[in-house]
Amino acid sequence: MRDGMLILGASHAGVLLAATLRENGWEEPITIVGEEPSPPYQRPPLSKGLIAGEVEPEDLALRSFGFFRDAEISLELGSAAVAVDPAGREVTLSDGRRLRYGCLALATGATARPAPFEGADLDGVAVLRTLSDALMLRERIAAAGEVVIVGAGYIGLELSAGLAALGGRHVTVVDCGRRILARAASATLATFVAERHRHAGTRLILGARIARLNGAGGRVTDVELADGSRIAADLVVLAIGVRRNDHLARVAGLACDDGVLVNRAGRTSDPRIVALGDCAVRHSRFADGALVRLECVQNAQDGARAAAAGLTGKPVGMEPTPWFWSDQLGLRLQTAGLTSGVDRTVQRGSREQGRFSLWHFAGPRLRAVETVNAPAEHLVARKLLQAGCPISPAEAADTRIDLGARFLRREMALSAP
Repeated sequence: MRDGMLILGASHAGVLLAATLRENGWEEPITIVGEEPSPPYQRPPLSKGLIAGEVEPEDLALRSFGFFRDAEISLELGSAAVAVDPAGREVTLSDGRRLRYGCLALATGATARPAPFEGADLDGVAVLRTLSDALMLRERIAAAGEVVIVGAGYIGLELSAGLAALGGRHVTVVDCGRRILARAASATLATFVAERHRHAGTRLILGARIARLNGAGGRVTDVELADGSRIAADLVVLAIGVRRNDHLARVAGLACDDGVLVNRAGRTSDPRIVALGDCAVRHSRFADGALVRLECVQNAQDGARAAAAGLTGKPVGMEPTPWFWSDQLGLRLQTAGLTSGVDRTVQRGSREQGRFSLWHFAGPRLRAVETVNAPAEHLVARKLLQAGCPISPAEAADTRIDLGARFLRREMALSAP
């Protein structure tokens, strides 16, 4: 068999890379290696619809088996890659098999960060990263009266929101930070979201460090904080972030820096190897050239399209605006751009009415926009950021101005002969 494209990771990034390669005319063999036995699936619903019982595993398929068959994309599931040999262009799998490649793609994602305290191995302590994690968690939630979620990032809060909607249990979220969403949102947005969670009945304990998880008979009974206080728990969910899966790349000698270093087209320091999704890090124009590693579906999709273009000799294009989203407690939260380095924020809309946007600037330049239940403004913000259109804080705050129309007028003026 000809050596073709070998993709490590049956993820959003890996599957879209394979699909886009075929769309772009790639005729060589394509094989996707996935560590999990499940067919490739969507991850965002794991902390939302699946936990709530609104969707089932069969609803999560990224693509049908018919798609992979018709596109002649081979799936090797239930076996992880354990070594990469760039010189021999060969990958060793956990079952001992060796697969050769002409080009290799690392879409290995990330894994749940291990707990830095004792008791994480007790029965009743869970993480939420994979489909099997989510299904096990759904079973345990049904029998739990006291649930403690460790970590107030988007995953922890989405899970908290889902439990609040289900009702019938006490939910506590514990985080060492002074506010929720410390890495993912502005302080203004975080304060608004925290108020909604408290109103829904969730107890938030912030600025607290966990000493250990206590148990009896091998099963968790409570969470002990550093100040000696204890929180009763039938179930503890650890949502304390992830670690990038760049071990294979580092051992193989690829350049890494908190992820596999890539260029705009996903190329690593080995020209035959690309990396994309959660495991990849690159310089971003939206962070003034600093290295950025983004953990979101949109980044996985953008990386897949860019890598497929580069591998098939097509234009890679300009780096797209990073954007993120979360649904919780009736709130559609969306962010366009990156909030690092901002020094001024203006608001459009009304927080009291639950529909508003926050426009973040660094000096005169728009850097990011956070929206709450304002999807149209989110789309406008992405266009403005992508094109680098000048907009002042005063314009952004003035609700009398139709920013979308103004953007279109400027674009038409710039494109006029």
